[in-house]
Amino acid sequence: MSAMEASLPEDRKQIQKQYNAYVRYSNLAIQMIVIIGGGTYGGFRLDKYLGWKVPVFTIVLSLLSVTAAIWFAVKDLLKK
Repeated sequence: MSAMEASLPEDRKQIQKQYNAYVRYSNLAIQMIVIIGGGTYGGFRLDKYLGWKVPVFTIVLSLLSVTAAIWFAVKDLLKK
């Protein structure tokens, strides 16, 4: 058995760790996009429905959704 074959399981573990980190952060980015996009879209639709000239709900809900996305991201990153 060569040295390369003996180190194969360790290489697989390293690749699996990298893959898991990639999936974790990709999911985090998708989650943030969905939260921010949903809040902004909801605010836009609400402003359009109410017919207001100033987009109050768009501004408020987009800021709240950014805050929520950051909160969920930090909460997920601190979890091991």
